[in-house]
Amino acid sequence: METIRGEPVTDQDIQDWSDEAERGYDVEQLRRRGRRPVGDGPGQVVPVRIDATLLAALSDRAERDHVSRSEAIRAAIRSYVG
Repeated sequence: METIRGEPVTDQDIQDWSDEAERGYDVEQLRRRGRRPVGDGPGQVVPVRIDATLLAALSDRAERDHVSRSEAIRAAIRSYVG
């Protein structure tokens, strides 16, 4: 039997979801999916090797600044190429 978050999915659940979908959804109410843009267009993943000491310093700084490590890295790169 299939489950969602550990709860079994019943035939009645499936019928209820089908009925709901057939009634239609307000597109404006639907949650947007995907990551939000981080710049001028779609983001590109760039793998970078960082030693443990630098990674720890990055994590500490990002936590102090209340930003993600990715945000901190982007800010550092913007400053470098600025």
